[in-house]
Amino acid sequence: MKQTNVKPATGKLGILVVGNGAVATTFITGVLMARKGLSKPIGSMTQYDKVRVGRGAEKQYLKYGDIVPLAGLDDIVFGCWDVYPQNAYQAAVYAEVLKRDDIEPVRQELEQIVPMQAAFDKNYAKRLDGDNVKTVSRNGSEQMPTRWEMVEMLRDDIRRFKSEKGCSRVVVLWAASTEIYVPVDMEVHGELTALEAAMKADDREHIAPSMCYAYAALVEECPFVMGAPNTTVDIPAMWQLAEKTGMPIAGKDFKTGQTLVKSGFAPIIGTRCLGLEGWFSTNILGNRDGLVLDEPQNFRTKEVSKLSTLETILKADEQPDLYTDYYHKVRINYYPPRNDNKESWDNIDIRGWMGYPMQIKINFLCRDSILAAPVCLDLCLLIDLAQRAGRCGTQRFLSFFLKSPMHDYTQGEEAVNHLYRQHTMLKNAIREMGGYEADEELD
Repeated sequence: MKQTNVKPATGKLGILVVGNGAVATTFITGVLMARKGLSKPIGSMTQYDKVRVGRGAEKQYLKYGDIVPLAGLDDIVFGCWDVYPQNAYQAAVYAEVLKRDDIEPVRQELEQIVPMQAAFDKNYAKRLDGDNVKTVSRNGSEQMPTRWEMVEMLRDDIRRFKSEKGCSRVVVLWAASTEIYVPVDMEVHGELTALEAAMKADDREHIAPSMCYAYAALVEECPFVMGAPNTTVDIPAMWQLAEKTGMPIAGKDFKTGQTLVKSGFAPIIGTRCLGLEGWFSTNILGNRDGLVLDEPQNFRTKEVSKLSTLETILKADEQPDLYTDYYHKVRINYYPPRNDNKESWDNIDIRGWMGYPMQIKINFLCRDSILAAPVCLDLCLLIDLAQRAGRCGTQRFLSFFLKSPMHDYTQGEEAVNHLYRQHTMLKNAIREMGGYEADEELD
């Protein structure tokens, strides 16, 4: 490893997960099993991917951990918040993603992960009915805290977890449900002072609970990752807070199944200069995520995230003959029998030589949490690395792992959704932080 300015990954890394459902428990169980040598962290870029460093006689292909100082799996300590009080073992069994044989060897450790009360507003996830939620005594009854009270309670949770677990660093990861759609309102979301004023005024329309988690994390000097399509850290006020606190942020929405396929397959159409008439995407999903997304206002949040992918890869202004006015539709249907085993279908209508039509069909029978778990690990390890490297604000190099990557839309910046360009950004960042030249072009 070259000499770099990145601080070493000494001490314990706390990972506080918002949500203790299928994704979170699959992620946690997999890490615990991997460090016992009982399973492999397959799908994790930080554990398997190799990056070329140097050129000519100096050229080497190294794993990330051989280039930069990553936290080891043995150094991770988990905690979580959830609206349901079941510990991580009970939640993992309930989720029915993993077989009992893959949970029992780490049962004792999972049982010790008991969720803290969630900062929760039922108006943002109407299908969830958990009672493990934060309340305050007011006028002789237990009521939902104000948004600012949520922030203060969450800050206290973070400080207590860090102290009790002896962590030198903490990352906060959102792996909870999709909230209802919150349009960006620059009067509230445009400036940090306005955001703070809205929180103190208990503005429940413009301040989602997820914003309280992000705010609390950043002021407690914890990097924050948004794994759902919620309007949370992708607003100027949060960018200002990240700069002020010197913390890295990343989001939004884990890129797992259908969008991973889309961000990888659309470049094939573009590179081959084929025309596109339409792309219809539909999914069936039965877990808690599917239940929440069955609510139209919550689905709207997901739809915006999924629709953004294609339009930044196949652009009409660059190839008007090929990509003008194509039809793009995304659907998600709640179907309980499938549980976590999501199935997605893509029908792609393309045009070839002399405008003759062709079709491509993709049927992906995936396991949502199995695909999301390694993404959770990579995002946590890499944003912790970014923090130790002195990087703050939006971490664009993490776009590879996210459906709707953050970008400065106030300056007309477009998100990079092209999978191979995202991979180049990721590799260049690893090279830079490792003291090597960022020598791959982002074409």
